[in-house]
Amino acid sequence: MRAVSLALTTATALLSVSDAATLEQWKSRSIYQVVVDRFARTDGSTTAACDELYLFCNGTWTGLINGLDYIHDMGFTAVQISPVVKNIEDNTAVGEAYHGYWSEDLYAINEHFGTADELKQLSDELHNRDMYLLVDVVVNNMVQKFNNTIPPAVDYSKFEPFDSEDYFHPYCNVTDWTNATNYQDCWLYPYGVALADLRTEEEEVIDMFGTWIEELVANYSIDGLRIDAAKHVDPEFLPKFVASSGIFALGEVLTGEPEDFCPYQTQGYLPGMPNYLEYYKIIDAFNDGAMTMIDEIRERARSACNDTLALGSFVENHDMPRFAHYNSDMAIAKNAMAYIILNDGMPLVYQGQEQHFSGGDTPQNREPVWLSGFDTTSELYVTAQKLNKARNTLIGLTNTTDNTYVDSKAQTLMANDNHLCQVKGPEGYQIVSCIVNHSSSGPEYSLSIGGFTAGDEVVELLSCGTSTADETGNVTMYMNRGQPKAYVLQSLLAEMPGICNTTQDAESASKEGAASGLQTSLAVIFSAAVASIMMLL
Repeated sequence: MRAVSLALTTATALLSVSDAATLEQWKSRSIYQVVVDRFARTDGSTTAACDELYLFCNGTWTGLINGLDYIHDMGFTAVQISPVVKNIEDNTAVGEAYHGYWSEDLYAINEHFGTADELKQLSDELHNRDMYLLVDVVVNNMVQKFNNTIPPAVDYSKFEPFDSEDYFHPYCNVTDWTNATNYQDCWLYPYGVALADLRTEEEEVIDMFGTWIEELVANYSIDGLRIDAAKHVDPEFLPKFVASSGIFALGEVLTGEPEDFCPYQTQGYLPGMPNYLEYYKIIDAFNDGAMTMIDEIRERARSACNDTLALGSFVENHDMPRFAHYNSDMAIAKNAMAYIILNDGMPLVYQGQEQHFSGGDTPQNREPVWLSGFDTTSELYVTAQKLNKARNTLIGLTNTTDNTYVDSKAQTLMANDNHLCQVKGPEGYQIVSCIVNHSSSGPEYSLSIGGFTAGDEVVELLSCGTSTADETGNVTMYMNRGQPKAYVLQSLLAEMPGICNTTQDAESASKEGAASGLQTSLAVIFSAAVASIMMLL
């Protein structure tokens, strides 16, 4: 049966690879990350409880299909989904495999999320919306329930296709995170589950993974991959695996140091990675740090990496505490959202960020989105919607020119403790933005920022306030209560329907927008206080 399936899919793969989305096409995308079990249920419920976050809560691919308009209307052009293969069925000391990362059989689909046909339908529905599908894959290990003995007792015959101990490294525990041999060849610490570490340096393992990923991509018309724990496998494995897939890949390299991070790109191991270099500095800059920290790491990354435009810009994912867990202020959250969308590279927004979820460490950061009611009027949803749509429009207007929006690198106009102001995009199609780390109770003041030509009529995308550039090309930005600013030429609004249906002068718009933001922040504080009181009752 496998031979027949592979023969059919190999023929299909030859066609799909030739049509596969290129790196340059992926750079234009804005990605929404989904943990399938926590996005939407098949029954469409927005009240179904998910109290035990370590256990399955019954999100499905069909639920995601039904929720695609929520994502698409926010301006996202790609969806990253959690792993799709069969996992272990055990309830362990750390819960169930609701997340999809505990692989047991690579050739079987995870029926908790749906059927093979439903996964194909998800792919089709995305493509019908001109959206890409990016699938998370695990290549570092296979998993079994931990039996509380060291070394773990593993029944390798249960794994498919790696059904022999010969495919795995002998047990040793990762103890030195500065030693590549140690963290690539040893097992991650067994708690609840045993993570049997694969010999990704062996040609047979490489070939078996190559056969599998080629078939998976062909069967489900996948456009891109996220490679989980890429730092923990043999680096030489990665380009071979990506080549076998025939598609773009983001590999997880969890480090904040350019000398450790960038070689994965400069040495040709991976085309792109989630941008952990900036992630740590963004968190610091918005939590008692300085905005110069972001500007400085961006310049270091540009010097050390091949192509920072191929990195994914993010402030949240399923492994890290929510951004709002560190700082619950709405203005701060809007600035963080604005930065990752207006930054170089591919925006990566984790489900629930747009609803200001605030969970801490795993699994608290994996809240069900359906309990938000899929609110399309929340401040962060609207912020993402407006800025994504503006970015998408400018990409579309410049994609046939020699100087595209995607390929232009953001130029810093001002960087100090509280501001990072920049211009991105070719002249006539630029966005001039100021990201600040002031809170919703921040001061009222004005800035004079360049990036335009004298006399340009401009509009601020979030408040819809209009201004005219002075004789030096500077625009007066009226800053109030920590709100981010993003300006484009007013003439471009006709290409961005729905972003600003009405406009007013920038100073008045700034005050109205700040007042709205303050009301939202006070409502959030009040709701949190009520919730705390109720927990005591």
